[in-house]
Amino acid sequence: MLEVKNLSIELNSRFLIRDLSFVLNKKDKLAIIGEEGNGKTSLIKAILGINNYCEITGNIKIFGTIGYLAQEFNKEELQLSVRDYLFASLDDYYDALSNLYYYLEQVDLAESILNREKLETLSGGEKIKVGLLKLLIQESDILILDEPTNNLDLKTLEFLEQFLKQITKPIIFISHDEQLIENVANMLLHLEIVKKKTECKHTITKLKLSEYKEYRNQTIEKNIMIANKEEANFKKQQARMNQIMQKVEHQQNTISRSDPHGGYLLKKKMKSIKSIEKRINKEKRTDLPSFEESIEFFINNNSLPNKKRILDLHQEIFSQEINLEIYGNEHIVITGNNGVGKTRLLRIIYDLLKIRKDLNIFYMPQNYFELLPVDKTPIEYLTTKVKIEDIRSRLGSLNVTKDEMISKINQLSGGTKAKIFLCELALSNANVLILDEPTRNFSPLSTPVLINSLKNFNGAIIAVTHDRAFINVVSDKIYVLEEDELVIK
Repeated sequence: MLEVKNLSIELNSRFLIRDLSFVLNKKDKLAIIGEEGNGKTSLIKAILGINNYCEITGNIKIFGTIGYLAQEFNKEELQLSVRDYLFASLDDYYDALSNLYYYLEQVDLAESILNREKLETLSGGEKIKVGLLKLLIQESDILILDEPTNNLDLKTLEFLEQFLKQITKPIIFISHDEQLIENVANMLLHLEIVKKKTECKHTITKLKLSEYKEYRNQTIEKNIMIANKEEANFKKQQARMNQIMQKVEHQQNTISRSDPHGGYLLKKKMKSIKSIEKRINKEKRTDLPSFEESIEFFINNNSLPNKKRILDLHQEIFSQEINLEIYGNEHIVITGNNGVGKTRLLRIIYDLLKIRKDLNIFYMPQNYFELLPVDKTPIEYLTTKVKIEDIRSRLGSLNVTKDEMISKINQLSGGTKAKIFLCELALSNANVLILDEPTRNFSPLSTPVLINSLKNFNGAIIAVTHDRAFINVVSDKIYVLEEDELVIK
């Protein structure tokens, strides 16, 4: 259904992908994983034939039609009505219409959404659902989805997972949702940038995500052990040869001129030793494996007394009855359907808590530009808080490159912007974290690091998230925001 052969993608004289080949057949479900900026979306756009300002070489053969769900709508699409967007360019309007009302319920969208005059009036989750709805009614031969789970509520996420598992069409998708990848994908393409972000690397496998991570870790550890052992043996051989050479040199310097035959033998012996040394130096040794490390992240733990009241909120907010009490080091997660007001509630909580003198609050919004200045670099933004040496060290441990550290924030990827917040968090000494979808821009190899750090955080956490791994590992209590009230699950 889809064949990629010797594909290379180059951006600004740097290869994102080099000599990639794979075939996607019926029932194949390929998940593309890797850190932000490693070429995942560029690869999808190359397959789709969308100009993404990269130099592309190689061959791509597509057998059939492609249905595509992008990360976000473009400016022109946002000005369309929902109905115009859904039915534009569809060959069979009546078949699409009959499918529409079935899938409308499945993705948990109110029929009234169809009457919206502009897509831009929808919430982030509602936009994803409308894009997903169009994908479902298209009846394409191949599906390509770029971050379909971003901002998607749990009910729709579970439907999407079941749908992708059951269909027999070939699928390519990018996702940061470990559980979705684990349960759906039967192929993985891992894109890495190694050797201090100078060289691209790809691995394609038919292992599940959990199997691949275990295999990858074991392979790296094994190769490191072999390389270190070979290097140690090489150094021993070198040391031994140096000892012999020094001994022969000493004999040459002390031999009597009256013994020309002995001098000849020593000269011959030295020549033989140098020949052996040359052979040893030429012997191929296993190189230390090149791999992209996951982020390193830890938070200064600032615990709070267990009985300390963090929040005592009892009031009606926009027709929703909110009763929420948080004490000490509780980790609270708020979930709910898209458009129900979770982000709005989180902002209200932040506004209430940020004026407290007895708490040190850290807030990570869903829209990063709420707090990040677009015209500053990460270094410029963070140096108002701590020393530049600490900032460089922390950003480096999060795999932020030197070029990214001095680039304007509005030029950075979503993942790099998220890392700026993590760096700020790590240096903040906060004891209360207010987080809106904190894991949505991190790869499946880095997300567990973040989740584990938050699990071990000794302060209070109030988070909005649909990340099932985050909910299962980090939360002490789960609340669901419904149309009329906030309820504990």
